[in-house]
Amino acid sequence: MRVTGPLGRGAEVGGVDAVLLCVPDREIASAAAAVAPGPLVGHCSGATGLEPLRPHERFSLHPLISVAHGGAKLRGAGAAVAGSSARALALARALAVALGMRPVEVAPGDRAAYHAAASIASNFLITLEAAAERLAASAGVERELLVPLVRQTVSNWAALGAARALTGPLARGDEATVAAQREAVHERAPELLPLFDALSDATRALARAQVTEAAA
Repeated sequence: MRVTGPLGRGAEVGGVDAVLLCVPDREIASAAAAVAPGPLVGHCSGATGLEPLRPHERFSLHPLISVAHGGAKLRGAGAAVAGSSARALALARALAVALGMRPVEVAPGDRAAYHAAASIASNFLITLEAAAERLAASAGVERELLVPLVRQTVSNWAALGAARALTGPLARGDEATVAAQREAVHERAPELLPLFDALSDATRALARAQVTEAAA
């Protein structure tokens, strides 16, 4: 598989079998319209279907990985793929495999739910860690000391699943400790209190599921 590029804005595209657009979601339609008919045209959006790529034969390939300023290692990551034809879908799968990713077909009606799951797993996790970092700093604890806790927690979740990986006062039913935590949040970062309450309620529900699973 021969690859040309990446090419910048306004570049002439010719003599290729496929074009993969790596642009913001809102720019997909205009970027696709600038490609002359002929090659298959794809995008890398997780939430967007294939409609913005019309009238081309079209595909999508969304790496299920967090890509920050330093880039990312794609090998081993999942990849949501779709295609408007068997040929287009096969190309999306082949590209994913060539990059060391594990392709999974996501139906058009499932794209929003799939992308919401990715945002919860990645983006929201960063928001939670930012809140934890702020509270830890108020106690004189640096972010670096939270890192092993976060890594072990994610490792436990990966190996055991959510219900079995859950630990802490809510898992133990220790509401007195939770109340003390809540008071500390109220005193030191009151704007985080709605987040703390919402997560406490969700964690209680997960803890109940843990008990139910153990009883079964």
